[in-house]
Amino acid sequence: MRKMLPRMTAESLPERLDNLPVEPKDFLQLVAVDFSGTYHVYLAAKDERLKMTRLSMSLLAAPFAAAIALASAKVINPAALTSWGGVPWYLFAMVAAFGLLNILPFLRLIEAVNAHMRTARALNNFRLLYVVQLKDHFSALGWTPNLPVDPRYPETYAPLAWPGTNVMMLALVNSAYLAVGVLGMVGSTPNTALLLVIIGLLALVHYFVYYVRANVSRQRRLPHNPFHFPNVET
Repeated sequence: MRKMLPRMTAESLPERLDNLPVEPKDFLQLVAVDFSGTYHVYLAAKDERLKMTRLSMSLLAAPFAAAIALASAKVINPAALTSWGGVPWYLFAMVAAFGLLNILPFLRLIEAVNAHMRTARALNNFRLLYVVQLKDHFSALGWTPNLPVDPRYPETYAPLAWPGTNVMMLALVNSAYLAVGVLGMVGSTPNTALLLVIIGLLALVHYFVYYVRANVSRQRRLPHNPFHFPNVET
């Protein structure tokens, strides 16, 4: 079987597809389905981000709730919590443990963003089918779907977009919990500069994980493609 030539953009597609037994009214149904699909993809993405953020906030609040409960039960003296050396080691262990647990929503948030962005790219690639066919029809109506047709958009790695900002803030908070918890357990009394350096290094590790996972498509093995369709995903 011969290999098909790559079709990367709408300009490389044929201007007319008269051989297809499809009427404009049938393609208009595709437009309606496309709008609905795009809406549901971004709605699901927003819902996933909110769920993971709430889970993360719940995990991060657990050490504070435990400290309040122990102080209320008079297990520990509330005045001891005002200084680094007075905090019991098991509270530091709890801070480190929940900082470690909070890596799970951090990773899940990255995977959710990747999944939704890849779905949006697939919709953009699918949109090329009817955008080329209905170009004249849309011009006659004076209307355009106003949706992207580039299958390389949107990027999964976008640290300055809202999903990326959410991921980076979680990375910073996780790093702070892990640094404070581990240093407290080993009995070290760090100064501000040392604590900031450790938090920064841990945040860089989180950032590296985010960068690798967001660009995993460039490193993964592609699925079997017996018809030799070009891969347009970046």
